[in-house]
Amino acid sequence: MVYLDYSATTPVNKEVLESFDRASLDYIGNPNSLHKLGLDAKKIIDSATKQLKELLHLHNEEIIYTSGASEANNLALKGVCFKYANRGKKIITTELEHSSIYGPLSFLQRHGFTVSFVNLDEKGRVDLKHLESLIDDETLLVTISTVNSETGIVQQVDEIAKLVSKYPKCFFHTDITQAVGKYPLPQNFFEKVDFASFSAHKFYGLKGIGCLIKKESISIEPLIHGGKSTSLYRSGTPTTALIVSVSKALRLALDNIDQKYAYVKQLNTKIKDALSKYADVSINSNEYSIPHIFNLSVLKIKPETMLHALEEDDIYISTQSACSSNNTKSRAVYAVTNNEEASLHSLRISLSYLTTKEEIDTFLASFDKWYHKLNLR
Repeated sequence: MVYLDYSATTPVNKEVLESFDRASLDYIGNPNSLHKLGLDAKKIIDSATKQLKELLHLHNEEIIYTSGASEANNLALKGVCFKYANRGKKIITTELEHSSIYGPLSFLQRHGFTVSFVNLDEKGRVDLKHLESLIDDETLLVTISTVNSETGIVQQVDEIAKLVSKYPKCFFHTDITQAVGKYPLPQNFFEKVDFASFSAHKFYGLKGIGCLIKKESISIEPLIHGGKSTSLYRSGTPTTALIVSVSKALRLALDNIDQKYAYVKQLNTKIKDALSKYADVSINSNEYSIPHIFNLSVLKIKPETMLHALEEDDIYISTQSACSSNNTKSRAVYAVTNNEEASLHSLRISLSYLTTKEEIDTFLASFDKWYHKLNLR
């Protein structure tokens, strides 16, 4: 098997799974209980939280544990908008966001909020001048992902944060799901943003646990009410073993991260050099994309057709278009390329430091075979 869909989810690191198992078996008490078993469970949660804060260089931020990035995004957007609606009801975002951003934004629009989309430059990065023209005293929230999940394009978070900071009533949220654990974030990253969201299963952790990082000085309206937990803003019995596992997963992901990044970049270059030679292949990722994500379009072959052809060779990639829909274009690819044909045929190859050079050779040979075979149909 050649797995090239790491941006969708990653295999669980065995050490992470072992930590989860030990915590599940050794810390059976409810962390909210006052007896020794409960206090022991709370202690290990506090220890895991302390490690997470050290790994992420958090100082004046709170970690809210959620079921994943989708819940964290919903909690951030709905929570801040309903808490501070009296400040303004204008939200700014991009055409490069995850559906867990667009979903709550649509919900908020039905509750009187307005959503504006900032322009992108020719490389798919935020047009800072246009963003500056959109922000005003009625703007409550700017939500822009750090890394786009389809094209891998990295946004200029520093510059965006500087613009937002000129408006004290406005908050800045960023989804870092495709960034954390893949490349080292600046040590002062979280000093510049108000909210950040991520999921553990993107960096070899378990599914079902994520985090919303929030400035301690900011209050939000919870999505879930009732019941004591690790935070005022997310009720429910704390998931001791999952919390321990996310801390372990992040620590392991950050080990030798520079070397891992350099290796993935080599793999990305190998793929780009090979696929650039095909006449009907358009490469949608660019120099601002992280090497872990390589987006391309095979212009004369339906993406789901190529996906399933590769699957016959036990090779797994992803596509924007669902098999049941033949005319669904990638919103992100269209926003970056302004090319409808490319957006209708986009494919995503996503890499990991676990990916071997031999796996890339296998993928490239299979791609070549199916490219020519399917073009003859």
